[in-house]
Amino acid sequence: MTRLSQTLPSTGFASAPSGLMKFVRDTAFMIDAMLFPGRIIAEVSEMRALQKQAARIEATDPARAAVLRQRAARIGL
Repeated sequence: MTRLSQTLPSTGFASAPSGLMKFVRDTAFMIDAMLFPGRIIAEVSEMRALQKQAARIEATDPARAAVLRQRAARIGL
């Protein structure tokens, strides 16, 4: 089995363009992160603050804590 056939799904080369597009998208995200690290740091700080607030109110308001965790999970998407 060749290396190419190991990396491509069994459907053959038909799905290769979607794999290539995923690679290009991921590479663009990586370059963006390297060019603008402040944005990544700000997003992580915001996520951390939401997680801390969720942990703080978990005992008194679990529903609100779950909402805060969901918001934290969506940051940067």
